[in-house]
Amino acid sequence: MSSDASGRLPTLTTGKAVARIRLNRPQQHNLFEPVDVDALAAMLELLERDRSIRALVVTASGPSFSAGFNIGAIGSAGSFEQTFAFNRLCDQIEDLRMPTICALNGSVYGGATDIALACDLRIGVQGSQLMMPPARLGIQYGYGGLRRYVERLGLSAAKRLILTAETIDADTMLRIGFLDELLAPDLLDERVDALAASVAARAPDAVRGLKASLNAIARGSADPNEVHDRFVAAFTSRNAQEGLRAWKEKRPPLFADD
Repeated sequence: MSSDASGRLPTLTTGKAVARIRLNRPQQHNLFEPVDVDALAAMLELLERDRSIRALVVTASGPSFSAGFNIGAIGSAGSFEQTFAFNRLCDQIEDLRMPTICALNGSVYGGATDIALACDLRIGVQGSQLMMPPARLGIQYGYGGLRRYVERLGLSAAKRLILTAETIDADTMLRIGFLDELLAPDLLDERVDALAASVAARAPDAVRGLKASLNAIARGSADPNEVHDRFVAAFTSRNAQEGLRAWKEKRPPLFADD
């Protein structure tokens, strides 16, 4: 790997129980290269083991969030394995134990839309656009990404975006549910910081179980008994006792890392 390539790899910073991953190829509209996928996968594995981290923010440098995976390499040696690695990365983001916030600082295209949908919350900025191009390119897309499109946006919106490969604006992104909030660009960082701090203040074990249950319900794979057992078991946890005590005492709870 050249020093130039390594200098543009995604970066990971942490502080106050919040991790932040930033894409760093603004001159390429943060196109995902194979080395970026490998670096991000390693970062996510590290975060999964760090119980002091309670929230993750994914964002990017420059005017665009991301142009997606580098499709120029498709058809070359090893390209299918690289594509599969990108699909696994999206699944890995979705399955992280902590809540994830995608701070979309600009337009998003292709596989990067799947990265965003794999996050739990998506905050975008006015002037952004979205386009999903497989139908233009004559290629298919992986199961996980198609599932996320249908689960998050509904079948009608998923078909519109994927089958037509049309470009939509930020207002439409908000209307169909791709974005949870739409802000002026200069308000993005402040809002995302406040949202991440709010999530990080919640009981991490409760949040982890709730996220797992919600994802399973959305996928249609939830076991009602398992969800019920989580509900019952939670009442005896240390954080539940602290949360209920703080509620009665009218003070902020001090939750422990799980």
